[in-house]
Amino acid sequence: MKKLAMLSLLLLVLVGAFSVAAQDAVTLTIESWRNDDLAIWEDVIIPAFEAQHPEINVVFSPTAPTEYNAALNTKLEAGTAGDLITCRPFDASLQLFVDGHLSSLNDLPGMENFSDVAKSAWITDDGSDVFCVPMASVIHGFLYNASIFEELGLSEPATEEEFLALLQTVKDSGSYAPLAMGTADQWESATMGFQNIGPNYWGGEAGRLGLIDGTAKYNEGGFLAAFEALSRWTPFMADGYQALTYADAQNLFMFGQAAVYPAGSWDIGYFENSGIDFELGAFAPPPPAGADTCYISDHTDIAMGMNSASPNAEAARTFLEWMTSQEFAELYTNQLPGFFTLSNHEISVEDPVAGEFLSWRGQCETTIRSSYQILSRGEPNNETDLWTQSAQLLNGAVTAQEAADTVQTGLEQWYAPQQGS
Repeated sequence: MKKLAMLSLLLLVLVGAFSVAAQDAVTLTIESWRNDDLAIWEDVIIPAFEAQHPEINVVFSPTAPTEYNAALNTKLEAGTAGDLITCRPFDASLQLFVDGHLSSLNDLPGMENFSDVAKSAWITDDGSDVFCVPMASVIHGFLYNASIFEELGLSEPATEEEFLALLQTVKDSGSYAPLAMGTADQWESATMGFQNIGPNYWGGEAGRLGLIDGTAKYNEGGFLAAFEALSRWTPFMADGYQALTYADAQNLFMFGQAAVYPAGSWDIGYFENSGIDFELGAFAPPPPAGADTCYISDHTDIAMGMNSASPNAEAARTFLEWMTSQEFAELYTNQLPGFFTLSNHEISVEDPVAGEFLSWRGQCETTIRSSYQILSRGEPNNETDLWTQSAQLLNGAVTAQEAADTVQTGLEQWYAPQQGS
């Protein structure tokens, strides 16, 4: 009987210890718009963290991308938002910080692993506070159908002149569309058109920062040259491109009907998972002949911050610190081909096409999209103007000079550094 009593007592002690441990465990909830990534977080990223921190449970709780901003703001105002907030770049997240919803992360260990450019999308204008841990960027360039290239004897272009000659060869074949892109949705014309090739003409960061301080203008110099370069795509667009949506252009390329797809690296995973029956190739935006430096848009895209009202601040900081590590950088980059760590850790990229995009960082200077920092805070909105005018330019409705003048005039209407000169 004594032995039985001892066993019962031991069992009660163990159950009690388990109950205390369960009570001590903290659960963190992540707010995000990346609902496509739910399985990756649940099956790979969160288990890797919890293996090192069994006292912290993490739940990934995404909202549909188009509903995220409004839903998040509602939750934050109601005090029901998660502990960790996935941060969009620039003004939307900056406003959350200004409104007191995101905590400063200046003293978070590991933030030294990110460059000033990496942190630029999640830092105050005066540089005094960084409020999200940079997670990933997306890189612009071109995907191509390697089978069509082989059939037509094409090779990756090194200059704009070679690029246009390549497109002419495809057009002359009469078998394929040279470029798989439409203008119906407008944003692709600017994002995968103007912002893709533009840095080679306006000199990357120097040109972009020139717009912010007022020393550069959209309707002269390198920015005008970028509009002129984009206008040279018009003869090579697919038949009926004015009515093609983003999804239509993806299908055109996916089904082998077009040779070249102006891309964001986020498209890599889409095409690789779609069952295409040809090998994907990739090349960087070709600079004009004679250029001694190449530039790519390596755009800051996604980060993670801490809800300043979180009751689990210590655990949230532990998770954010882990996100600054090489382990997280490697996991995230390889689980999401085309989303590249913004940390300075050297990582091994398993996907060959994603690896090609990432290799351009070592060959070219990097920058971000010209309209995203500061310049789209007023009306007319600079980003929207670029969408509209880039699409109209490709449609042949305006000239490069007219498109550039419209964008510049819109910026001058509200942005003081661009006024009076």
